[in-house]
Amino acid sequence: MLADLKRAGLKLTPQRIALVREIADDASHPTAQGLYERLQPQFPTMSFATVYNTLDALARCGLTGALHLGGAVRFDPNTEPHHHAICDACGTVVDIPAPPAAIPVVEGFVVRAEERTYRGLCGRCTEVTQEGETRHG
Repeated sequence: MLADLKRAGLKLTPQRIALVREIADDASHPTAQGLYERLQPQFPTMSFATVYNTLDALARCGLTGALHLGGAVRFDPNTEPHHHAICDACGTVVDIPAPPAAIPVVEGFVVRAEERTYRGLCGRCTEVTQEGETRHG
């Protein structure tokens, strides 16, 4: 990821290196704001623009995905074909492996990816909901 970021024309500053390391193994699909807040204690002079621009460059290079959920963009280091399950209660995003899909031919349109989003409740929120129903039911 770092070499590709350098090829994209960005200097490998300590802040950018830390950001790449922070997102590389983060399956939580963090937002730029969340990553900024995590790295702020380590790099108090780092700007939010540095974080966002670095994440944007990673996405443009195909090194992360950018998942648009409501008003927030969440970044995904998993670049293999996959879908997402999103918890309606807590917002957790989970990757779901996807078999290679037969991408339909749409005249005059070049399809580059297929994405599916499943919405519901994660296991933790389902348990909380069921516990509440048991106590109040």
